[in-house]
Order: sequence, then C-alpha cells, then structure tokens
Amino acid sequence: MLELVIAGGWVMVPILLLAVGAIGISIERAWTLRRREVLPPGLGDEVRQWARGRQLDPKHIDVLRTNSPLGALLAAALDIRHRSRDLIKERVEDTGRHVLHDLERFLPTLGTIAAVTPLLGLLGTVFGMISMFMGILEAGVGDANRLAGGIGQALISTAAGLLVAIPALVAHRWFRARVAGFVIEMEKEAIALLDAIDDHAVSGKAKGKGAAA
Repeated sequence: MLELVIAGGWVMVPILLLAVGAIGISIERAWTLRRREVLPPGLGDEVRQWARGRQLDPKHIDVLRTNSPLGALLAAALDIRHRSRDLIKERVEDTGRHVLHDLERFLPTLGTIAAVTPLLGLLGTVFGMISMFMGILEAGVGDANRLAGGIGQALISTAAGLLVAIPALVAHRWFRARVAGFVIEMEKEAIALLDAIDDHAVSGKAKGKGAAA
C-alpha cells in the first residue's frame, strides 16, 4: 500500500488528507443526524399538549430550546404564542433557517471534497504523463522503467481520486436528503403547533365571552 502511495506522486498527499476529512465529516454527521436526536419521538405531541393546557413556564421553554433542533423550532413559536399567527410563523421561519444551517454543517465541505479529489487525481495523471514524456526525451523509448513509472503515477492518482470522490459524493447526497426529510417533518410539527395555539386562543376567547355573558 505504501508503495502505491509513493508511486502515485505528491498529489497523493492532499488526496489522503481529503479522504481523512471526508471520513471524519461522515462519522460526525451520521452521529449528529440521528433521527431521535433531531426529531425526538413524541416531542411534538407533548408540546402541543402544553400549548392547549396549562400556563407555560419560561424555564420549561428554555429547556425545550436546547433539547433538539425540533425543540428549538417549537420553542420559538411558544416564545411569542400570544402574538398573531403571522408573527409566530415568521419567527418559526427565522429560527428554521438557523436550525437548517446547523443541520447542514460541514456538508458543503464534504461536497467540495467530492468535487476536488477527482481533479487532483486528474492533475496527478497529467504530471504522470509529463514525467513519462520527459523520460522519453531523455532516455528514449528503450527505458521501460521510466515509462512504467509515469504511467503508474497517472493511473494510481486517478484511481485514488475516484476512490475518495465517489463515497464522498454518495455520503453528501445522502446527508442532504436526510436533512431535507427532517426539515419537512419539522415544518409539519410547527404547523400542528400553530394550529394548537390558535385552538387554545379561540377556546380562551369563547370562555371569556361566556363568563361575561
């Protein structure tokens, strides 16, 4: 293996560093984007019960905000639950942009790795071919070792770039799709909470009118 790395030339160094980076990002995102960490089971139903029922404690909302990305989104709605639906929706959308940014952390870097490593492999191919032609100019076509070295550098660097880029691209697309799915589900939970807040407000007004009558 070490011989292959050496034969691939200097471009193998950045390719290997990018490979380590891609592995690290993939492991970190796989751990962070676990479903139960982003969308804790039953959290939406529990928060809607809070909205329909008793007076909410601000400390309780602060705990919810740090619970998960979904908790942060729902807490943003509860913070201004006494305002109009449009204002609550606007606050949820603003918070959602921050939540999405956190969910997509490091994914642009992973996408860059997937795009750059094939180019590095191609660059290694170019340098390998240059080395081969320089060998032909200096020693003619009779020196098979020099020709093989240039061809080997070209093939190894190209293969290494593709071996890093393909898994990185697959991981990038998979994580992006996972985040998109989470966003859709969080939007559904946020809309359901807005409806619960509206129902609570309407029932409160109805009780007030009944008591006044």
